Amino acid sequence: MTAVDATILAKPARKAGTPRSRERAAWGFVAPSLIAIAVFFAIPVFSALLLSLTDFDIYALADIGNVRFVGLQNYERLLGNPLFWTAMKNTGLFAVIGVPLSIATSLAAAVILNARVVKWRPLWRVIFFAPFVTTLVATAVLWNYLLHTRYGVINWAMTSLGLPAVDWLGDPSTSIPAILMFVVWKSFGYNMLIFLAVLQTVPDDLYEAARIDGAGPWKSFLNVTLPAIAPTLLLVSIISVAGFFQLFAEPYVMTQGGPAQSTVTVLYFMYEEGFKWWNLGSASAVAFILFLCILAVTLVQLAVAKRMGAYE
Repeated sequence: MTAVDATILAKPARKAGTPRSRERAAWGFVAPSLIAIAVFFAIPVFSALLLSLTDFDIYALADIGNVRFVGLQNYERLLGNPLFWTAMKNTGLFAVIGVPLSIATSLAAAVILNARVVKWRPLWRVIFFAPFVTTLVATAVLWNYLLHTRYGVINWAMTSLGLPAVDWLGDPSTSIPAILMFVVWKSFGYNMLIFLAVLQTVPDDLYEAARIDGAGPWKSFLNVTLPAIAPTLLLVSIISVAGFFQLFAEPYVMTQGGPAQSTVTVLYFMYEEGFKWWNLGSASAVAFILFLCILAVTLVQLAVAKRMGAYE
C-alpha cells in the first residue's frame, strides 16, 4: 500500500447530511425563484383580484379614499354589457379558427423541413421563424398596406386573376379572417421550431418498420409521427389557445376594434375599460374572467388528451 492510499484510508468518510439539512439546502436553492414569483406574480394577481371587487377609477387615482368595496358588482355589470359578450364571441372565433389553423400550418412546415430531401433547411428555418421575432406593430402596419382595398398587393393579385377586390379590414365579414391570416403568419414559426425539435427525436427505426409493413407517408404520419409527438402537440395547443385568447395588438393596430366592433377582443375590451374609461376595477374583473376561460379550456384539453393517451 502506497503512502497516498494510506492517507486516503486514514481520512474519515464525509457524513451525508441529515434530512433536515438537505431540506434546508433545497429551500435555499429555490428561495430566489419563489421570492421572484411572489413579488412579480402572486402579489400582483392578488392585488388585481382585490381591485376587481372595488370601484377603482380615475377619481381613486387622485384620492385613494374614493375607493369603495362593491363586491361582485363589476362582474354583474360585465355580464349585462352587450359589448363584453361581443368581445367574448369574437375572441372565441379567433381561438376556434386560429388555433387549429396555426397548429396545422406549423406542423406541416416542420414535417417538410424535417425531410432530408429538402435543401437549405437552415435557411428555410430562419425565413419561417423571422416573422415571429419581428416587431409586431411594424409587421401589422405592413399587413395593413398589403390588405388595402385600392393599392394592396393581395387585392392586386386577386384582380389580376379576374377576382373582385375585397375590403379586408373594412368589412365585418372579412375582418376576422384578415387578422387571422396575419396572426398565423406571425406566430407559426415559433410552434414550427417546437415541432421540428421533437420530430428530430423520433427514431428512424419506427419509420423503417412502418415502410416494411407497407405504410405510405400518410399512414406513417398518422401511426408513427402523431403518437410520438402527442405530448408536444398538447403543449403547443395549450400555448396557442392562451395566445389567441389574449389577442390585443393585432386588432388594436389594424382595425381599432372595427368595423362595427367585429374585431373587439376580450383583451381589447379590457384595455378600453382600464385605460380609455379608467374603470380599473371593471378591467380587473375582465382579466379574471379571461383567466377563468383560459383555465377552463386548458382543463378540457388536458382531460381530452389524457383520455386519448397523449400523456399519463
